Amino acid sequence: MGRIVELNDLLAMRKEWQHYGTKVAFTNGCFDLLHRGHVEYLQKVRELADVLVVGLNTDASVQRLKGPQRPITPQEDRAVVIAALECVDYVVFFDEDTPLNLIRALQPDVLAKGEDYQIHEIVGHDIVQAAGGRVERIPLSKGRSTSEIIAKILASQKA
Repeated sequence: MGRIVELNDLLAMRKEWQHYGTKVAFTNGCFDLLHRGHVEYLQKVRELADVLVVGLNTDASVQRLKGPQRPITPQEDRAVVIAALECVDYVVFFDEDTPLNLIRALQPDVLAKGEDYQIHEIVGHDIVQAAGGRVERIPLSKGRSTSEIIAKILASQKA
């Protein structure tokens, strides 16, 4: 089994991790056009636990959230790139608009999102906290975003 896993396999590993007291951090996102800000963010999340699981929006989910022109990079490519990062242990897809069902099933010890979210805005915060886990807001790298990269590419085409 590689680092890109199905939910059932991930849940089987989670049972084993719980048995050994292994702490699991979870975060999610589209991670379209992976950039330095994404990498720094994932590195910070990984520091919070023994294992980092990344929930990755499927292409259909990204299109519903970001519009018909997105994602730029297909889900399989995004997953391979994310899984290749040293700080990421496992990648699992989710097709819904939010990872709520995934969080409910995984029951991570740490749920992380960027500091641009307030705790009460982080999907699944209530589930994680009710189970005794914690929710962390991670500082973001200033001036690093997929939207900025896309805008720069579009501007260069007009020049």
